Formats: sequence, C-alpha cells, structure tokens
Amino acid sequence: MKHFVTAASYNHHHETIIIRHLLTDAGLNFYFENEIMASLYPGPQSIRLKVHPNDLDTVTAILNSFNEGSHLKIV
Repeated sequence: MKHFVTAASYNHHHETIIIRHLLTDAGLNFYFENEIMASLYPGPQSIRLKVHPNDLDTVTAILNSFNEGSHLKIV
C-alpha cells in the first residue's frame, strides 16, 4: 500500500459509502485514508481514496461515470 496513489478525496464519511461498493464490485484494490479519523471527529477532513497505480485509469473511469450519469451523484 506504500505505492498507492490518491484518486479522489472526500470531506465526509457518507460520501465514501457508494464509491466503496462500486470499487469493490469491480474487484479493485483500494482503501480510504483518514476514514476513521473523519468518523470520530466529524468536520472538514480529507478522506483520500488510495488506489494501486495500475488501477488508476479504471477507478477514474468509474468515478467519472458515477458522477456524470447517476441519480445518486455526490453533491
């Protein structure tokens, strides 16, 4: 996980829930950095989506597709 790169960042824990399901269903390797701290201390904290560099293009495509074509768009 040392070589994972940041694909996106979120300010609230609830924003990561749908993204987690999409990426898990796609079988990708990822984790959310600072997720526990953000749930313990709510507020404007950056939860970073970290992915393997080989999966970055796939993750970016999934995130773009979700943000552009979903009625569940994160606002």
